[in-house]
Formats: sequence, structure tokens, C-alpha cells
Amino acid sequence: MTRRVADSPKPLYQQLADSLRAKIISGELSPGSQLPTEKDLCEEFATARQTVRHGLAVLVNEGLISPARPRGYFVRRHELSYVRPQSEWRPQPSSPEMDRWMEEQTTLGREPSQRISVEIIQPPSKVAERLNIQPTSLVVARRRVRYIDSEPFNINDTFYPYELVKGSEILNPADIARGASQVLTELGYEQVRATDEIEARMPLPDEVARLELGPGNPVLVHRLTGYTANDEPVRCTVNVLIGSKHVVLFERVKPGKASL
Repeated sequence: MTRRVADSPKPLYQQLADSLRAKIISGELSPGSQLPTEKDLCEEFATARQTVRHGLAVLVNEGLISPARPRGYFVRRHELSYVRPQSEWRPQPSSPEMDRWMEEQTTLGREPSQRISVEIIQPPSKVAERLNIQPTSLVVARRRVRYIDSEPFNINDTFYPYELVKGSEILNPADIARGASQVLTELGYEQVRATDEIEARMPLPDEVARLELGPGNPVLVHRLTGYTANDEPVRCTVNVLIGSKHVVLFERVKPGKASL
């Protein structure tokens, strides 16, 4: 039976996309399930394959389905990870193989991993602004791509003024069991406050490559700057979060009622 709606003002490819989207939202097509083949959709909607592909492209761009040629199209899984900026001040996990993020994912039954690299570079312009340094200055960039079940999940890049951290463990491209912030404290740069900035946008080409993103995947950019008691910025972290996989959760307490 054809699903074409003869008097609909929408073109047929959009009708096809609407029909499949409704099934995904209702759960009739569950995460990970395979969509009908292009041939079956051609028959169901009594249309040409190019129209079917146009309709499927709409759902790909919306981030609802992903192609896995030659097998077909599958409903994308959307496992959410909660980002809690206030957890910045929580103690590091006791295991040297874990950081806070990896500990949380393991608790949820997922298999987290990460790749870490370190560079000494001139800072991106926004990083230089937040660290209050000249664009020609050098920073140490600790770059991470974090994975869940071997799939790229987010980017975590942290930048430090080179003169502050040279010769320290921060230049070692491996996880630091007690945390890089503790290393900063030991160097005399304890952070006592931080600012958080969050923006939504489409990913940059480098982010697309690192996160292996297909079309239709906006990202959240969480930029955190840490300050000492002397109001000196000593760290700028840039988290690039796949929009469909992350929720940013802030906890707030009315002043004078409780302490975090």
C-alpha cells in the first residue's frame, strides 16, 4: 500500500522522511534497527529511487539515521552523557587508569577509552584571549578524543601557558593519575574559580575528522577557564560535545542555604 498523500502540499521525499521520522520518534523503529531497503521504500511510496534517497538524506542530515553501505540505513543510537561542570572540584578517582569522565562511563556500563596527544603551539585566538597572553606566546595543548565502545564521543583539549608548566607532567602524553589541575597546584597555581561558556554550532573541519562525524551533527562547545586566587588565568579547556549525545547539567544552590 502506498503512503503517498495525494493532497499534501509537501513533496513526496518529505512525506517519506516524515513517515520514517514518526516511526523513529514513536519507537516503532528502535535505535540500531535497520530501515526498509531503498527498493522496499520505492515500492511502498510508489516512487523513484532518487526520491527515496532524497528523503533518507533529510533524516541523515537531522542525525536520526546513518548509512552503513552496502547494508543500508540504521536508526542512530543516542546514548546521552551528562556533562556536569561543577564536578570540576570533585576528587580524582583512585584508579590511575581512570579520570572522572571515564569513571562515570564505566559506572554506566559503557567501555570508555581515550587518545591523548601533547603539542607546544601558538594558541588559537580565543584561547589566547582567555589566558590573557599574546597570540605569539606558546601554550601546551593536551588533546584528547574520548570514545565509548570504540566510537568517538567528544573532544577534550586543554591549553596551559608554556612558561607555567614547562618541565612538568603536563607535557607527558599520558593520563595524569592525580589530575593536571593538581599538578598546577603543586606548581603554585591552584585554581579557585572557573568560568564556563557554552555555545552551539556546526563542527569545524578538524572536529568533523576527529569525531568522525557525518552530516547533520551540531556540536556543543563548552569552554572553561580556570583562575588562581590572584585572578590569573592558568588553564583553558575546550570540550567539543556531539550535540545528540550530551546534556549539560548545572546544579545551583541559593546563596546562604547550602554549600557545594
